[in-house]
Amino acid sequence: MNIKAATIGCAYAIAAGLGVFSVTLSVQGQQQDFSKVEIKATKLTNNFYTLEGQGGTIGVLTGPDGVFMVDTQFAPLSDKIIAAVKRVSNNAPIKFVVNTHVHGDHTGGNENLAKSGAVLFSRTELRYRLAHPAPGANGQPGTPAPALALPAITYDGPVTFHMDGEDIRLIPIPHAHTDGDTLVVFPNNDIIMTGDFYRSIQYPNIDRANGGSLSGMLDGLAVVIGLAGPKTKIVPGHGDIVDRAAVAAHRDMILAIRDKIAPLAAQGKSLQEVIAAKPTAEFDAKVPNSNTTSERFITQTYQDLKEGK
Repeated sequence: MNIKAATIGCAYAIAAGLGVFSVTLSVQGQQQDFSKVEIKATKLTNNFYTLEGQGGTIGVLTGPDGVFMVDTQFAPLSDKIIAAVKRVSNNAPIKFVVNTHVHGDHTGGNENLAKSGAVLFSRTELRYRLAHPAPGANGQPGTPAPALALPAITYDGPVTFHMDGEDIRLIPIPHAHTDGDTLVVFPNNDIIMTGDFYRSIQYPNIDRANGGSLSGMLDGLAVVIGLAGPKTKIVPGHGDIVDRAAVAAHRDMILAIRDKIAPLAAQGKSLQEVIAAKPTAEFDAKVPNSNTTSERFITQTYQDLKEGK
């Protein structure tokens, strides 16, 4: 086993932060046409697969004890997702599902998975936010999730599942992408799933309306780097699987951008002045989708720094 057993405690030192940015992905999911979406299964080890369709990456651990699943994507894809799980698991039942965070592209299928017999797990904060969603980008109240979509079991500290030859560890990462993030570690398979506090396809997204913060995201990345070995497969919420070095480089990029924005914010520069200074310029060519996500990240970082987070 390459994943280090230490550093769980550092997850509890992660700082808090609240904010003003929200993404109503569950509503978007209801409006999209999923009829042509195909679910792609990728085998990472003898009994671990990822599923990709539309939305966040799903993790599937298979074995004689049943299936342990990470995230559920959008509700209209549930039949396709369940069929894909059956194919890779030899029709084993989906026993447990954990949500990495609240957004609808990771929780939208919760109700359907619960109806299929799976037991849903999440952070306490995640369950609350599903039931009491933050306003959307348009300022309108969000739609509460159906009762069956709410995780039946919640936790505030680390949880371990012993099944299918694994000791699956759920590690709370407070106030990172949201205030309900969970890091999921499969030590015997040498795999870590981060949810959206690490994504390899764009600049970070700090959902301040759902309790995310820059400092929490940095601390969450430090937990991943501390747990991973040199050959650990790190599965982001979106994007390609990477190694520890890639996560460390991502963390260093965030620090470099923060250190460019911080003095400008301290000098009283406006947000538009900071954006015009192009603090992400040296990284834009390397970061996928930078043209659509750099200004968002600059804005979120500036707001956190102005609020002392």
